[in-house]
Amino acid sequence: MHSQWITRAETGADIAAIRDITIAAFDRPAEADLVDALRADVSWIDGLSIVAAAPDGPVVGHALLTRCHIGDTPALCLGPCSVRPGQQKSGAGSAAIRAALRAAHQHGERFVTVLGHPEYYPRLGFERASAHGIGAGFDVPDDALMALTLDDAHPLPSGTIRYAAPFGV
Repeated sequence: MHSQWITRAETGADIAAIRDITIAAFDRPAEADLVDALRADVSWIDGLSIVAAAPDGPVVGHALLTRCHIGDTPALCLGPCSVRPGQQKSGAGSAAIRAALRAAHQHGERFVTVLGHPEYYPRLGFERASAHGIGAGFDVPDDALMALTLDDAHPLPSGTIRYAAPFGV
């Protein structure tokens, strides 16, 4: 396994690989279809779809940030994130997510939400969203909905997360 990953914004040449990785990681096309729908949606922000590859190899991981809102405050939604099954637990996913969070901060973004594994995302700085008065408009396990501020000078706002239309919630 590689200890160092090359991360960069996706290019048009990566779209097919991202789709293949996402289908393989989730073992179904729904999340890959969501990535494609988000790419065509107004919630898409150029430069916040990040891929990870070994220095001498193909793309094996992907992390996506798209526009959402916490109440009326602009924020980002992390996901779907995926890593080719043979490369999972290699650090490729964490590298892609960290690079996406850095890119978001450089774009002037302040807040990120994620609905994901409560054992994984806190390692990347995410905290339980409900502790900040943040909720979803649908039933989710409390420990799976998390949020992160990218700028400590701006505490997380409270409110209900409004996701981009392709999420269907």
